[in-house]
Amino acid sequence: MSQLERKLTDMLTPPVEALGFELVGVEFVRAGKHSILRVYIDHENGIDVDDCADVSRQVGAVLDVEDPITTEYNLEVSSPGMDRPLFKSAHYESVVGETVEVKLSMPQDGRRNFKGLLLKCENDSILIKVDKDEFSLAIANIEKGNLVPNFD
Repeated sequence: MSQLERKLTDMLTPPVEALGFELVGVEFVRAGKHSILRVYIDHENGIDVDDCADVSRQVGAVLDVEDPITTEYNLEVSSPGMDRPLFKSAHYESVVGETVEVKLSMPQDGRRNFKGLLLKCENDSILIKVDKDEFSLAIANIEKGNLVPNFD
């Protein structure tokens, strides 16, 4: 997670929680005038389009006042979906035993991309089995992590 994404997460968590939702995480995808700020929300009863609209209005108002992003961007508010993004240790802990895909900020063992079975999560790192090899990866080094949907 970038420094901007950390700042946005800290800034947006209170207003999202005030509406009764969990802020799962924030992604900022830089693409010039087409940059996107994605805000993922969740609730035990699920998320519908009205929930996203309510959170979008609240988050938009906070962003207008605080103005943390200096470039043009589009705001997207969404549920995590089936390929749920994983941001925190708790997210990884909740999907132990499932297949995950992670991209590292800094290469480890000569690679940045790992897709395999998540064996455990402890001490701010995950243990992932890719084919027959196991890799211990620091969560702080994970640039992007997602649950891989299982349709069996």
